[in-house]
Amino acid sequence: MTFQADIGRSFVLRAEHGSDVIDFLAKFAKQNDVETATFTIIGALRCAKLAFYDQKRHEYTEISLSEPQEIACCVGNISLKENEPFVHAHSVLADRNGNVKAGHLLEGEVFAAEIQLTELLGISLVRKKDSTTGLYLWQQ
Repeated sequence: MTFQADIGRSFVLRAEHGSDVIDFLAKFAKQNDVETATFTIIGALRCAKLAFYDQKRHEYTEISLSEPQEIACCVGNISLKENEPFVHAHSVLADRNGNVKAGHLLEGEVFAAEIQLTELLGISLVRKKDSTTGLYLWQQ
């Protein structure tokens, strides 16, 4: 599938200290009528929960990180799932020794997070369950 979109509004945000970064982005999208967007995040998290999707069993395995983590890289998108903004993010996180963990970012308690979000216009991407993968993937 290929979709073409126009660039809409561009936002520069700072997530609230102590907030969950995924929840923060979902609330922002809802409050600002952002239905489709891409984003990047830099900063640090007090703790986080990542996940790895088992392609054979069609289920996530969670990886809990209870110590502070530097956000080495975080990219994602926002689309609609069940008529609500859905935040899909993947992140590489590094501990104080430079050891990294990566995966689907389920949650992350913000120490400091700066976000650049770009709205995409002209398309309405909705996530629906895909029978082949078991994931909620884009449909138009």
